[in-house]
Amino acid sequence: MSEINSAFLTTVEKLWEEKKYNTLRDVLSTMQPAQVADLLAELPENAPAMLFRLMPKELAADTFVEMDSDMQEALIKSFSDTELKGVLNELYMDDAVDLVEEMPANVVRRILAQADPEMRKSINELLKYPEDSAGSIMTTEFVALLPHLTASDAITSIRRTGMDKETVNTCYVIDQYRKLLGVVTLRTIVMAQEDQTMEELMEENVVSVSTLEDQETVARMFSDYNLNVLPVVDKESRLVGIVTVAAAIDVMEEEATEDISKMAAITPTDKPYLKTSVFTLYKSRIPWLLLLMLSATFTGMIITHFEGVLSFSIALTAAIPMLMDTGGNCGSQSSVTVIRALSLGELHFTDLLKVWWKEIRVAMMCGVTLAAANFVKLILVERISPMIAATICLTLLFAVLIAKFVGCTLPILADKIGFDPAVMASPFITTIVDALSLLIFCGFAGMLLTGAAA
Repeated sequence: MSEINSAFLTTVEKLWEEKKYNTLRDVLSTMQPAQVADLLAELPENAPAMLFRLMPKELAADTFVEMDSDMQEALIKSFSDTELKGVLNELYMDDAVDLVEEMPANVVRRILAQADPEMRKSINELLKYPEDSAGSIMTTEFVALLPHLTASDAITSIRRTGMDKETVNTCYVIDQYRKLLGVVTLRTIVMAQEDQTMEELMEENVVSVSTLEDQETVARMFSDYNLNVLPVVDKESRLVGIVTVAAAIDVMEEEATEDISKMAAITPTDKPYLKTSVFTLYKSRIPWLLLLMLSATFTGMIITHFEGVLSFSIALTAAIPMLMDTGGNCGSQSSVTVIRALSLGELHFTDLLKVWWKEIRVAMMCGVTLAAANFVKLILVERISPMIAATICLTLLFAVLIAKFVGCTLPILADKIGFDPAVMASPFITTIVDALSLLIFCGFAGMLLTGAAA
């Protein structure tokens, strides 16, 4: 926490200790739900439940959504059935589904028992959609209008039902079979003539997604089309829900976190770092470390096999770490660049030849620059013979070429066959490039130096 937040926390703790609950209620009412959730997480264990009951009903529900799953579970266990039912009635459907997905089975049973039949039915229907699909992140609470409604009738309908909807700014026009016909904004309705119908006012060219669309693609569409909300339709083009920009942002954060973990060879976890146990961190890391360690044994086998060549000069052995590190770094640069382009939809498998041509040119420029700089260093600083320096620098040039080629190719191939490209990031690229660099190095050393000596 920052200094000012620490001072504020101290003030709140003092009010809590002095039991000035009315003052606390007034203070909490001036804060945003996310701020209240952060504040409650810093207070003593018995404080959140009491302060939660002090807050206005709407603020309490919004704050509950912003809490982490551990605090939500603790609060639910402290709630009476009536209190739990009250909180559930204030939650939007997508938030209720997220809550059910994150809670343990015994808590889920209690949540479903207190949810009204309509909410329980909707939760069960949404849970049937595949994980990471548009259907799994959508909400069923949206404004739907019939095409024959006039602007005046539409405003009346929105006033009557809008309080229970996720948003009223964007309304969807559907027919009697719930088929999506068009979209109309609240601004358009308010500014229209009272007798103008929704059919006259709606925009028919509606961007929508199917319930089975991947959530990462859905999130990307918000940026591509500058959307605040996105309709979700079934196979018959019937409107079944909407995805909000808040849900899209959550998906982007989740996907970015997952990609970062995979690129570092760590099994992704959805828990905050400080709340993740040591054993959980161990389990998420050790399989990858074991795999990479075993794969790295090939490097040792290569060195052992070419021991005679490397014994020609100590400078050859001393150059191995530099060659491996440089190759690994070059491969990582290419892989990260390509992975980002794949995640943004900028690259596809059909672009592979274009990527090769671009990366080869980049590799040539980088390789020549690195080899020239290293040659000067070896000759002037380390006083190594020109032949040995040339062998090392020639290997460096080819190592960069191979590293760039491997680094740009593996993520695209992984994406093509259905794997997450992020898996083909730094650790795997580095391991592969290390082995290839050593093979090239020992091959050149064997040809150039052994031949020269003969």
